[in-house]
Amino acid sequence: MPSHSSRITAFDLPPGRRIGSRYEVVERLGKGWEGEVYKVVERGTGICRAAKAFYPHRNLNDKAVSFYARKLDRLRNCPIMIQYLHSETLRYRGMPVTCLISDFVEGEIVADFVKRQPGKRLQPFEAMHLLHALALGVEQIHSKGEYHGDLHDGNMIVARRGIFFDVRLVDLYHWGRPSAANIKHDVACLVRVLYDITGGRKRYASQPQEIKDICRGMRESLITKRFPTARHLREWLEGE
Repeated sequence: MPSHSSRITAFDLPPGRRIGSRYEVVERLGKGWEGEVYKVVERGTGICRAAKAFYPHRNLNDKAVSFYARKLDRLRNCPIMIQYLHSETLRYRGMPVTCLISDFVEGEIVADFVKRQPGKRLQPFEAMHLLHALALGVEQIHSKGEYHGDLHDGNMIVARRGIFFDVRLVDLYHWGRPSAANIKHDVACLVRVLYDITGGRKRYASQPQEIKDICRGMRESLITKRFPTARHLREWLEGE
């Protein structure tokens, strides 16, 4: 195990840096607890991919990469998930760093997209359309007997299609075997996304009743009592 003093907490890979023999870095897309995500280009074809480089101390014996790869493979028929391709290795400060290579999806992080909107928030009508796309996608994950475990506006990629949205989820988190509690946590996190993208606490009092009927004061027990699964949330939205 790397010592505390030798732990890598940032890669900051420059454009042109090789990942394995096939890829070159284009730009960094984001950074999280486990590592950093880069847009890369396949040298032979010019095809863009995404590469998640794991901090070695967060990926001991490649356990994190193996978890991601297996779970993404089980969810390969869920359109909301970015599709895993394979892994590559780069050397950083003399240490091997495993990178998970996946499809590159056009769009932007939901949190960044929302910041560009007037008032740095989405209007209720738009927000509920986005929530419906998320609920539909997460429902498909749950139908496979899986869960996401880390849903928030910083790990969702969105592209607007008229009044609708295409969304993709990045990252996953391992809270153990799938359970009813994991499913309910995913649903509560989806509602938290709605709360955040419509303005959060500052704007909640002035939200229309339709938003409040979903957010339920952001009390998780009340949210999951009304919406125990993503299917219940999706059906409620379709009935509005």
